[in-house]
Amino acid sequence: MTDQPPAQHVPIRDAATVILLRDAGTDRPRVLMGQRGKNAAFMPNKYVFPGGALDPGDSDVPLAALPEGESLSRLALRAPVGIGHALLACAIREVWEETGLRLALPATPSADVPPGWGTFFDHGHAPSAAGFDYVFRAITPPRRPRRFDARFFLVRAEEAVGDLDDFSGAEDELSHLHWVPLDEARGLNLPFITEVVLAEIAALTRSGGPALSVPFFNNTSDTSEFLRLG
Repeated sequence: MTDQPPAQHVPIRDAATVILLRDAGTDRPRVLMGQRGKNAAFMPNKYVFPGGALDPGDSDVPLAALPEGESLSRLALRAPVGIGHALLACAIREVWEETGLRLALPATPSADVPPGWGTFFDHGHAPSAAGFDYVFRAITPPRRPRRFDARFFLVRAEEAVGDLDDFSGAEDELSHLHWVPLDEARGLNLPFITEVVLAEIAALTRSGGPALSVPFFNNTSDTSEFLRLG
């Protein structure tokens, strides 16, 4: 059996999560969600958005476009220097791995393709963070088996290449992938923080504008803080 660190000493890993929003501007916008497996070490059986932890190579992934507005500068707040690019690449990679959808733009083929990204660059496309809106941040509280410093990005579904209903390229981390009406999503088996994020997304879709600041649940220590970034 592999020794595990005491729960209070579990390292906090940087992570990125993407809320893909479809039918924005209509009466029933939808978000893409899937269910984690019953044997998952973190949040088993829960419905979540695509996302996961930063990989060492994410900082080296070239991006065809970056977000407009305040997202990049807000990603730098209370964070390691230069982490914003890596988080955006992580978000794109996690959507691709867990759903098969590519957030990409047409690009000239490059010989400098990062390891593991070969098929993403097929057909003349490159990863793109165009349209990303940084909308939420939360650190997993202490005494959990896994802990993450997760940044949440709201992205319109039309930024994805190809058929939005084709998940055949997805890996098996999430099951029951489907577009959930935003007004029904909170009826699923959700982690608490996902419920909070959904409420924030619902408010943003009603306002029709970008996030004015980024809510941040800072649970680095036993004393929880609620902050706003930007």
